[in-house]
Amino acid sequence: MTTPAALPAESPLRAPLHAASVSLAVHDLEGIATFYEQLLGLRRQPATLPGRLTLAAGGRPLLHLVHAPGARPDNGREPGLFHTAFLVPDRAALAAWLHSAAALGVTLQGASDHGVSEAIYLSDPEGNGIEVYADRPRAAWPAAPAGGVAMFTRRLDLRALMAEAAGPALPGAATVIGHVHLRCHDVPAAEAFYATLGMAVMQRMPQAAFLATGGYHHHVAANAWAGGDASRRPAGLTGLLEMELQTTDQAVLDHAVAVARERGMVLAEGQNFVVTEDAAGIRVKLSRRENPQE
Repeated sequence: MTTPAALPAESPLRAPLHAASVSLAVHDLEGIATFYEQLLGLRRQPATLPGRLTLAAGGRPLLHLVHAPGARPDNGREPGLFHTAFLVPDRAALAAWLHSAAALGVTLQGASDHGVSEAIYLSDPEGNGIEVYADRPRAAWPAAPAGGVAMFTRRLDLRALMAEAAGPALPGAATVIGHVHLRCHDVPAAEAFYATLGMAVMQRMPQAAFLATGGYHHHVAANAWAGGDASRRPAGLTGLLEMELQTTDQAVLDHAVAVARERGMVLAEGQNFVVTEDAAGIRVKLSRRENPQE
């Protein structure tokens, strides 16, 4: 098994509780796996169960793909995944990745300067949202007067970004999941759930909330921008099956277990993990990893 690479000092994975991996139900297991391999340089892990594939970077599992040929396609209006946000080391790495995406002929859906980061948006072939982004140094993040951050959305100059790299290169082993952005029906309920796990609200926008630990701009976001009438995620859909949040602090995990038990929502439990669900019926796995440096 590959030992995870050391984390940069400002990595969001050094926070007390952070996004670690996402599980997706897909119709085309091989096709989706190949897409992420080519898009980001993720590597397949040895398969342990039929119909399941795990893709990793730098020894860290990031995506778990589950073959679900009979699942109903996620229509984008029910609670679920807005996007999985893959963080690359810096602006030069984002520029090199953009050259690679252009060479692949990938269709981009947006590109934004958020003050705290520069982000590029697209989807995989089954409509699962993807963000590929690079953080600015924390000292440069716009701060809100009352605390937290003051993210904004401005046009990102892609030509200027591409000039930061001479040609294509995939982030590969340096890639981590920086945050996961969810769709929900009730933003205050989502905010309240993640706050009980110890996350702080870093920013609120109309119909959206951004939460994190350790002063990061956000590890989890939830929005109700798509509308829709479903208050909970239905079973049997493609797309998001589970989001994993991870900690290196046993006390943080113990607290999460206590919250899940108090809510009567322990779906699975083991020595170093518990699976529960948030207010929108989205499965959330909380786990502990041993080494905070990896």
